[in-house]
Amino acid sequence: MAKPFRYFKTSPEVIRLAVMLYVRFPLSLRNVEDLLHERGIDVSHETVRCWWNRFGPMFAGEIRQKRAQQMRSFPQWRWHLDEMFVKIRGETHYLWRAVDHEGELLEAYVSKTRDREAALRFLRKAMKRYGEPRSIVTDKLRSYGAALRKLGLDGRQETGRWLNNRAENSHLSLRRRERAMQRFRRMRSLQKFASVHSSIFNHFNHDRHINRRTAFKHHRDAALVEWRQLGLA
Repeated sequence: MAKPFRYFKTSPEVIRLAVMLYVRFPLSLRNVEDLLHERGIDVSHETVRCWWNRFGPMFAGEIRQKRAQQMRSFPQWRWHLDEMFVKIRGETHYLWRAVDHEGELLEAYVSKTRDREAALRFLRKAMKRYGEPRSIVTDKLRSYGAALRKLGLDGRQETGRWLNNRAENSHLSLRRRERAMQRFRRMRSLQKFASVHSSIFNHFNHDRHINRRTAFKHHRDAALVEWRQLGLA
């Protein structure tokens, strides 16, 4: 298997740092360029764009594959489903999102409609990767009920006024990124970034507000060690 960094003069450590800064934090490409310059690394923002486009999906794929293997080894308890509105060149698109009971994003899927067929494609994609949950919390959009009946899972659907707060709150990090990027310009770029952002954000999100400081520092160090091994296999 060919090494992914073999044609790049820059060290893999710098490339991983640039990709992590751009995807994990609400920074623009030029912000990342300035931060690297302060560390003595002279690259242009277009180089950062090239690195993120080339290595972002690869890093996210490795993280997602490992997490999917762990999740499929035991039954899923509860998923929260929701869709957020995203404007692309003035046209409304829908970003379907599946969040687990801990608030971590499992799957993201972009569509131009939010009918039964779009909901069905989204659910099949998520369940193929992670398996079936015991219960599925949604809002009162009829597309969810129709899609779940098609899959024979309508008995697992739950709806309620505040039951889906986990999915609603999970929108915040992507909304911050959307403002930093001055909106998305293509449906394909939105799908790509949403998939990469969800995996990398989950990787570094350790619930600082509910963990003890010692546990948080341990999980943060472990995440960095694992991040530095991406792309080496």
